[in-house]
Amino acid sequence: MSTAPSVTDRPRRGRRPAAQLVGIALAYFMVLLDTTVLAVAEPSIMISLHTGVAGVGWATTAYTTALASALVLGGGLADRLGAYPVFVVGVVGFGAASVACALSPALAYLLVFRALLGLFAAAIIPSSLALIAALYPDPGARGRAISAWAAISGAAMAAGPVVGGWLIAVDDWHAVFVINAPTALAVLVLCRTPITTTRRLRALSWLPHLGLAATLTTGTLAITRAGHRSWPEAVLFGLVALGLAYGTAAVDRTSSAPLVPASLRRDRAVWTAFAWGAAVNYALTTVLFSVPLLLHATATAAGATLLPMTLLVALNPPATGRLVAAHGPLRPIRMGFVAFPVGLALVAAGTAAHGRPLVLGLGLLLCGLGVSWTLPALVGFAVQHAAPDAAGSVGGILNATRQAGATVAAAVAGAVLTQDRGSGTAAVPFLIAAAVCALGLAGATTRHLSRTKEAPVADHVAEARHLGHMSRTSDGSSGELPGD
Repeated sequence: MSTAPSVTDRPRRGRRPAAQLVGIALAYFMVLLDTTVLAVAEPSIMISLHTGVAGVGWATTAYTTALASALVLGGGLADRLGAYPVFVVGVVGFGAASVACALSPALAYLLVFRALLGLFAAAIIPSSLALIAALYPDPGARGRAISAWAAISGAAMAAGPVVGGWLIAVDDWHAVFVINAPTALAVLVLCRTPITTTRRLRALSWLPHLGLAATLTTGTLAITRAGHRSWPEAVLFGLVALGLAYGTAAVDRTSSAPLVPASLRRDRAVWTAFAWGAAVNYALTTVLFSVPLLLHATATAAGATLLPMTLLVALNPPATGRLVAAHGPLRPIRMGFVAFPVGLALVAAGTAAHGRPLVLGLGLLLCGLGVSWTLPALVGFAVQHAAPDAAGSVGGILNATRQAGATVAAAVAGAVLTQDRGSGTAAVPFLIAAAVCALGLAGATTRHLSRTKEAPVADHVAEARHLGHMSRTSDGSSGELPGD
């Protein structure tokens, strides 16, 4: 909940807005790169830290759980304290925590520092666009700045697996974290001139965020124990997770700063969009997590293999924006949820039977289309159908649900592949993800959505200029334009 601004400073753009824009984009590039490079580092981490699939699964879920739990809080802190100091703390912390990850002598240390990375990423992401809005108050200049920001940061999705493979070849898995330190330093140099933004007296509440983190962690424990066939523990943790989820929802309803505003709690269309976001990130994370583990190839080869998907995720969203402008958001959402199950089935066939690179490549290509069609469009769909007083909350909640989907995906894939990485088991994570996307398609074709009032196409034209830049990867990019 926010009140009237307590401090309304005139935004100061500084003497080097272009350099500062590059620094802001580089910070976001760093966050996105960290997500994708880890995928190809998984086999190396397993050997070095003497852990299994479940261990690298926790390395992924520690990050996504912290990010999902703190994204909305990070936006609140940026409003209350100012975007610039929150951004700087996030960049410094991300660089330091990355070095700590690289120096981790055991899995337990890596998990702690990965969680810290997620918290600092949650400070960087919402403050980045707020700083761009302050640097470029003119809407036209801001649109061009966001396009440049998206081009730089979106390249991380395509570059991540390839860069990760090269870094691992040079200095094992430690290098994928060490690279963040000089990157963070470059960001601080480029953004050394303070950027003043409007600060608001916004209430903050820690309990809903802690409850969400506890729910995701306990749910992951339940899935992990099921993967080890420890059924009594799995059932116990599952029941505790359900209880925590119920308690978190109850606390959130009475909170002075709820995660979910009252006007969104019964908004069926917006919650459908949140579910779509979780489904897309579930499928994307399943591919990024599972494929490098199943290829039995070098990190460089694994990174190159993922390129058909990651290139499309990075480059296709602007075309999706034009598609939304012409036909509305539902059409590309449905197209994406058709492409995804087919692509996942082909990926399952390509990884289960070695020597089918064309099948695997085609499957990854379709998965890339699935991500790049659905995510930009569902952001627009959610914002379009949200109540006016809750439009600013939609982006944060959508990103949090996406990270929750990623958390569950890594836990499920880790649990399945822990049992046996034979050809039969190898296909299971992808088939589960295909079923999740099929449910997304079913939701996109229900009657209540078909009857939902669409905004005029002219409105979509204005909206679509930004849709391609709001959703590049699974890291939780902002779904709104702060300052608009």
